[in-house]
Amino acid sequence: MTAAGNTLNLIADQLNQLCQTRATGELVVGNSQYQGHIHLLSGRLLHATAGIHSTRRWNRITQRLAPQWTPNPQELMSPQMWEYQLLYQGITTKQLTVMQAKAIIRAIAQEVFFDLGCYADATIEWHETQKNATEIALSLSLSYLEVEPDLNRVTQLQQQWQGAGLGNLSPTLAPVLKAGIDASALGGLGQYLNGQFTMWDISVHLGKSVNSVANALIPLLKKRIVQLKKIADLPHPLANLVEPTDADAPTSGSLRSPEKRDALIACIDDSPVILQTLRKILEGAGYRTIGISEPMRGVAKLIESQPDIIILDLVMPNASGYTVCKFLRQTSVFEKTPIIVLTSRDTLIDRNRAKLVGASDFLGKPPDPEKTIALIEKYLDEVAEQGNEIENATLKVSSSAR
Repeated sequence: MTAAGNTLNLIADQLNQLCQTRATGELVVGNSQYQGHIHLLSGRLLHATAGIHSTRRWNRITQRLAPQWTPNPQELMSPQMWEYQLLYQGITTKQLTVMQAKAIIRAIAQEVFFDLGCYADATIEWHETQKNATEIALSLSLSYLEVEPDLNRVTQLQQQWQGAGLGNLSPTLAPVLKAGIDASALGGLGQYLNGQFTMWDISVHLGKSVNSVANALIPLLKKRIVQLKKIADLPHPLANLVEPTDADAPTSGSLRSPEKRDALIACIDDSPVILQTLRKILEGAGYRTIGISEPMRGVAKLIESQPDIIILDLVMPNASGYTVCKFLRQTSVFEKTPIIVLTSRDTLIDRNRAKLVGASDFLGKPPDPEKTIALIEKYLDEVAEQGNEIENATLKVSSSAR
């Protein structure tokens, strides 16, 4: 067994154990050069990704498996697990079937597994999280019985890769033809030896396995007429959702404490304009945000992210805000989460009705920046106080037990 094959066997063993215990969390595998993240939900593979070439990988796999699909990353308000969010979006907009989405998840996982197998010194760490599974999220995930054949196949391919003398070379590298060599003499392969395409990219363009591409490159590498180099990833589709620039950063007078600044605010509204407005207000003050335009279909996203505060529109075409609020309050995860209702109808009747279904407070529409931040700070303080009360109670119990 090769050292790389041993890495894949370690991953397989770890996944098998975690799936049997229906674990939820993140399996981090890699070394200083390459790191993969395997997300599990109730023992099922939700998503796998890696820091190197995540956009290249996404583009080539989706173009191959769903060429007619045009995802809209601008509707996402959080870069976390963006690939999974886009797949979920594709299903809810009926541009993708669940079968197509799962095929994409499998293809991405296979590439990540293969790349991890290139590193014999990879380490494995498990980070458990407390998340509740939902029927929606579970339908867009893979059981270990579905993942195991892929891992076995990838292990075989890795053994062939190592047996071909490629050692620890990664298919994320791009081949470059030496100057003065006629590319046309190398057939179809030659046009991709310009340092712009990784071996993974070339395999898709030629319709061959990455091992076939590597085998074709071996004699060229031995003759030193081709070299391999690292290349940058393609532009991230969610580049606008990265950390705020200096111009967008909060002023010194509006800086939040580290705990508050790390708070996650969920915004539920069918209007992209309102979602964008809230994102600008909240992220400008240093908070993280997640946007949901279809509340009942976005329950999985809410449960996965577990926001500190929820801002909920009362009037939406496909769902009543009152119904959504009541549903969230009946869910143990959000039983005590502050829910701020966003409404343009701020009457006594509306307020009473919203209070009856569990709303914590009200915010006018369109949202005013100062009032929005004031409410967020108010309820974050309350959440912090509740946490302190629980901690103090725990300390008292511990002391009395001694």
